[in-house]
Amino acid sequence: MNLLRHGDSKFPEARVLCSSSGLGWRGIAAEMRSHPAGDLPPFVSSQIEITIAPETTPGASVSRKGWGQRQQTRVEKGTIWISPMGVAEDDIRISRYLPSIFHIYLSMDRLLALSDPEGSASASLHHVRYLAGVRDESIVQIGHALAEDLRNPSAASRLLVDSLTAALANRMARNYCDTGMPRGTAATAARDMRRVRLAIEFMRAHLDQPIGLDEIAAAVAVSPFHFARLFRASTGLPPYRYLANLRMENARRLLAHGRMPLAEIALSMQFSTPANFARAFRQATGMSPTEYRRQLS
Repeated sequence: MNLLRHGDSKFPEARVLCSSSGLGWRGIAAEMRSHPAGDLPPFVSSQIEITIAPETTPGASVSRKGWGQRQQTRVEKGTIWISPMGVAEDDIRISRYLPSIFHIYLSMDRLLALSDPEGSASASLHHVRYLAGVRDESIVQIGHALAEDLRNPSAASRLLVDSLTAALANRMARNYCDTGMPRGTAATAARDMRRVRLAIEFMRAHLDQPIGLDEIAAAVAVSPFHFARLFRASTGLPPYRYLANLRMENARRLLAHGRMPLAEIALSMQFSTPANFARAFRQATGMSPTEYRRQLS
């Protein structure tokens, strides 16, 4: 399922500035586009679309009509538009050139799979609401983190995106669907701590593999959203950051005790390029991998 086809079909004249194409995201895609002024063709949404204005464009507005609802919204920093799967929009107009607009495409399957907070009850969702002019700092921050990962993917990108997707799905289900999410009982503290320990063991055993939130949560038999929440509560870090720290720790060990080339270390620790590894290593240690190895030897 290529979620980015949604944007290509809906915005044929808009320029793609960056996108998640080729990054291996699951059930979610994102792209930054610049939009010319003018009318868009009629469109039936095949996925859930969350659109965020990262900056204010003075005098610009978006007018659209879907499900018989007419909406007109000024384009101001942090403004959010939500379009459900299946909505038919037959009148969309952008009044002025927009230099950057961030689009997130979320599959309904992913929303249903991730938005159950306790992993025990199915989502009871009729549809996502058709909304414009939404103000939600949580969604804006999720969008900002996704956009940053597009520009600078890291060794833990897959886990980061999975965690952000789970948070977005839960936020959408609780606040922008026509029914709320059921609230289950929390697991016991002892069970949660055991799950956290098992998750860390799983991470350590798979440092050289492209694991994501789904795989780790499945290994400890809990839903992705609930796992991300209990892991952060127990360790003080989100899973993707903890995994990134483990990989950096292992990279330092490989640099100190072996002759493995830097490029091989970078790839084994799931960095997309040696340059990304070098940048992350300098941020973590204050020196380049070569300088670190030279200092120790």
